[in-house]
Amino acid sequence: MSARPGPGAPALGAKDAWVFDLDNTLYPADTAVMSQVDIRMTQFVMRLLDADRETARAVQKRYWREYGTTLNGLMSNHDVNLGEFLDFVHDVDHSVITPNPELAGHVAALEGQRVVFTNGSRKHAEKVIDRLGLNGLFDDLYDIEAAQYLPKPHRASFERFTRHFAITPHSAVMFEDSPANLETAADMGFTTVLIRASAEDPDGHTAGPGAHPPHVHYAADCLTGFLGQLRAASSRA
Repeated sequence: MSARPGPGAPALGAKDAWVFDLDNTLYPADTAVMSQVDIRMTQFVMRLLDADRETARAVQKRYWREYGTTLNGLMSNHDVNLGEFLDFVHDVDHSVITPNPELAGHVAALEGQRVVFTNGSRKHAEKVIDRLGLNGLFDDLYDIEAAQYLPKPHRASFERFTRHFAITPHSAVMFEDSPANLETAADMGFTTVLIRASAEDPDGHTAGPGAHPPHVHYAADCLTGFLGQLRAASSRA
């Protein structure tokens, strides 16, 4: 667990809400989940636009950069069936996720509201949580449909999320692998925790080793380890 250089990060002890991103946060980024989703997205765009793989992938990545998610770009520029898109891209092999009873124990020990906030679908989130062994540990899941298909890092999406759960950002912590999403969270007053990947991501979806942007209060290479240290510190207090 590392603190931001400078005047110091907000204390993590007593918080009213703990907000977790899903993919590449609850499980390690080197787990072959999002790589499958990425391939499925390219296939969907190929079919939607009747394009070859290279063209479809270029469109997919441009939409992700310009609109926050590929889906948001498709919605803005094409007639797309939202449910069909989500079902197709999340039709992946979730068995690659390893159950994590240690993480389950640490999440269960957090006092306060516990919520998953994801740009993915609820069905996908439920499968991930089930594979990890985290069933029953979150008060709710907030997916892209609940967000009315406006993804993180858009501030309006965060504001809709906090209103829905009556979360006061200054009393909440957000765990994320995306520096862009955490920048919005930090601007709103969340205490931010960056979960870094073990290797550089050429597309920039996740933060690589050693990353610690100025808007990040804490950074860690492993969510389980970070929460374990937090739990140990709380027990000594």
